[in-house]
Amino acid sequence: MSKSPQRTTRGLIYRSQFVTPVDRKSILDYLASIYPIWEMRYSANNPPPDGAAQRQLLRPVYWLGNWQFACLNYYHPPKGIEYRCVKAEPFPPALQRLALQMEDIARNEFEPKDIPRRWHFNTCLINYYGNKLENGKWVDCARVGEHRDFEPGPVGSISLGDRALFQFVESKDRKAQSQVVLQQWLEDSSAQIFASDRYKKHLFHRVQRVEQKWNEKFKDNTTNFDTRRVNFTFRYVPDEHIYDLKSIPLESQQDVKAYLLELAQHSSWFAAANHAVLEKL
Repeated sequence: MSKSPQRTTRGLIYRSQFVTPVDRKSILDYLASIYPIWEMRYSANNPPPDGAAQRQLLRPVYWLGNWQFACLNYYHPPKGIEYRCVKAEPFPPALQRLALQMEDIARNEFEPKDIPRRWHFNTCLINYYGNKLENGKWVDCARVGEHRDFEPGPVGSISLGDRALFQFVESKDRKAQSQVVLQQWLEDSSAQIFASDRYKKHLFHRVQRVEQKWNEKFKDNTTNFDTRRVNFTFRYVPDEHIYDLKSIPLESQQDVKAYLLELAQHSSWFAAANHAVLEKL
């Protein structure tokens, strides 16, 4: 196991204080202008598997570049590539600059075999970590279970707020406890970039917990949620796998209609881009 405040190893890069104070303020101003949504994991046309129940995601989310709705089963090559990614708003200037900087770092420090042809960061998941109001009580849900990111090429992330304990784990047996291979704290304004078969294909990763020491109050338009950390995860989806809303099947359009209507209430981009389709649904 290894942990370090700043490190570059084969396939893994960490940079503290990556976000300048100027860019940090710009990103916070941007967060105050968008309205994250609460998604359900399943939908009418994608019901829960036998024995499973419909459930809300642990946290509110927002996507840039393209939106991978949970009920459309996310992007999951090689088979789960069609009609998973719906075109969404572009990156704001500060996030676009930081994405380009992380791309340059990845190209300079990772092996060429780990950088797919045409790779660039064109999607960003904004995850909100904090406490959720449930039945009148505040519940800490600032975590993410172990998983892999299936988009090809390096993954980059930027963290704001309280620091998070990020772990790469090895799961050899589903019945046995996962073994932590490497862990590091992701500090405020830091960047993490990872690639290679080791970190993308062989190991899982998770956010084990988020501290409660920063006490920063985010102006983030969340509902029934108290945010103490925001993370921006940048990935690459091949352009041919990103669809306009009108190009995905009707049943998928119906499944995401409520989310798109909610987004259109506050986003002029969504209101304009999907107006004609939403009128027909």
